[in-house]
Amino acid sequence: MNYLEHVGKYFLMLGRVFKKPQKTKVFYAALLKEIEDLGLKSLGIIMFISFFIGGVIALQTALNLDNPFIPDSLVGFAAKRSIILEFAPTFCSIILAGKVGSYITSSIGTMRVTEQIDALEVMGINSLNHLVLPKILATIFFYPFLISLGMFLGIFGGWVAGVLSGLFSGVEYIEGVQLEFNPFLLFYAILKTLVFAFLIATVPSYHGYYVKGGSIAVGKASTQSVVWTTILIVITNYFLTQMLLT
Repeated sequence: MNYLEHVGKYFLMLGRVFKKPQKTKVFYAALLKEIEDLGLKSLGIIMFISFFIGGVIALQTALNLDNPFIPDSLVGFAAKRSIILEFAPTFCSIILAGKVGSYITSSIGTMRVTEQIDALEVMGINSLNHLVLPKILATIFFYPFLISLGMFLGIFGGWVAGVLSGLFSGVEYIEGVQLEFNPFLLFYAILKTLVFAFLIATVPSYHGYYVKGGSIAVGKASTQSVVWTTILIVITNYFLTQMLLT
């Protein structure tokens, strides 16, 4: 099957996804469950990675700005820009693509190979709407909060690293963080997060929904979904940066 056929099936799938749910109570229950599975259970890994990567960014920046004529406040400024523009929205989304994407593909793929999706269709239920729409809404609504938390912890991790290592003072680091605050950069980061969240929810769902075969096929589909979601995130990141920041 060529790539154009996959693209066509993907957009046809989206056409079936975005329809009014048949039972509102069932939909809200599914939405809350997806928020827990796709969002709350990812808090730990995002908090852990954001804190330590923020520290690494600050330390590497400080080690490369060893000129005595360069103020230490630039460490905080550079770390803030790096974390807000790229690390938090893009790097964390790639991590979520691996963790959440494989889960989505395996769960929907298992339902496909065990004929649970066929049973939903026989009962007259729009299976795509029932399975995929709660995932899309859960990621779009929750991931901006998750990425915002990653931004805060990344910047805080840089401050802690500076204080513990002695490479720069915490006061100058905070001055650098406050230097030239641009609200548009936060808008840019959240916009990227929303687009990436949509990809994280829909691309793995596509691979899981149309899987054919048994458990081995589900495993291969999970791997493919993570790879393609990551590729699309990187490509989309380039075009969004080109359109919004240049």
